[in-house]
Amino acid sequence: MEKKAKEYSKNPANLKQLMDDKQAADNQVASLNQKVTQLQNNMSNKDARIAELEDQLTQSRGELTTAKAELAQLKENPPVHAMDFSKGIVFKVQIGAFKNKDLSKYFDNNPNFGGEAAEDGTQRLTIGIFRDYWEADTFKKYMREMGVKDAWIVPFKDGQRVDIKDVLEGVVAEKPAEGTN
Repeated sequence: MEKKAKEYSKNPANLKQLMDDKQAADNQVASLNQKVTQLQNNMSNKDARIAELEDQLTQSRGELTTAKAELAQLKENPPVHAMDFSKGIVFKVQIGAFKNKDLSKYFDNNPNFGGEAAEDGTQRLTIGIFRDYWEADTFKKYMREMGVKDAWIVPFKDGQRVDIKDVLEGVVAEKPAEGTN
């Protein structure tokens, strides 16, 4: 070290160059340390963002699992909407069965008017669609008062005509008190 000191004392330009080089190196180290700190901060921010996104992903996966389960449940047991008469039990009032009268063109765009063809060519005509048996019964009585003497109630389950005894058991017990309808 003494040897270097003597060398620099004899050549002050070399000493100045050494000091300038040291200052430049110190400045570069400080700049690099600042960049390292900035990069570490960026990494910390990105790590925090990754953790936040992972939490959101976990939550979204949970919501997706729940939604899939609800969808499977709805597919298994679709809700019966008040206006969707293709599922569940409904009651229609049959007003007659006729041969040689084809009214089928009126069935498609009139949901409360319907009919079905019997095997013998008879066309059974119905009017009204009710979820409640007693409401259908009241309507049947009005039809009879209006002169449709052969009006009676026919039940359908999931769009298929069924015997009244197959669906009436649970309905008869629910008859409303007289004077409430």
